Amino acid sequence: MKSIILRATIVAVLATVGSLLVAVTVVPLLGGTVDGNAWLMLILCPLLTAFPASAYTFWQSDRLKQAHRELARAHAQLAATHRALAEKASRDDMTGMLNRESFFAALDGSRRRSDRGALLIIDADHFKKINDNFGHLTGDDALLEIAAAISRGVRSGDVLGRIGGEEFGAFLIGATETEAAAVAERIRREVEQVCFQPADAEQIPLTVSIGGTVCALGATVSELMRAADRRLYEAKNGGRNLAIVGGLLSTA
Repeated sequence: MKSIILRATIVAVLATVGSLLVAVTVVPLLGGTVDGNAWLMLILCPLLTAFPASAYTFWQSDRLKQAHRELARAHAQLAATHRALAEKASRDDMTGMLNRESFFAALDGSRRRSDRGALLIIDADHFKKINDNFGHLTGDDALLEIAAAISRGVRSGDVLGRIGGEEFGAFLIGATETEAAAVAERIRREVEQVCFQPADAEQIPLTVSIGGTVCALGATVSELMRAADRRLYEAKNGGRNLAIVGGLLSTA
């Protein structure tokens, strides 16, 4: 309010000075004179009109600027909320990894930007026995341990997702077959080394089987999944707790 009064006062003073300058320059040129009453009117009229008019204008302008600031702040908060909701919707509630839909969308997006990379499918071994023998809450704890081990095994920047009940996916961006095999083996070891012992129970061994494929130029996500699943099937039939990564997927 003090700022409005100050600015309105300045405008009123300038209007008064302008009125007086016009009077002392124009009126003599027209052959007239400015008497006492005229001087009074030249001073009072600008003050009585310019001050309230400019004060109201400045007040409205400040209100408009404040409304714009509040609107911008509300828009920023809405955008942040939208991003948070979108991020939450893309995540698996239990593990915090990408959910199935978001993982495959991220995989497809990465494939469009670069054809290099490898896809791993990671499946927990004998997981149904854990649920049947110890209950689903213990099974959930085991899944969290496996998910943490997988996260430790991959590289920074790789894409992780939970794509099934006890099945996970990892897209290793830019990885060669040798690099993918090394990451898969590191994940296998990380899970195997987990010391999982629920309350009032003996230690439960945790292992995973891993199938992987290196991405071929032009291969679709479905083709990559089929190739990785074939290697996963080989790992399961080979006795489980194995990581098998194949060569380039042929799309012919």
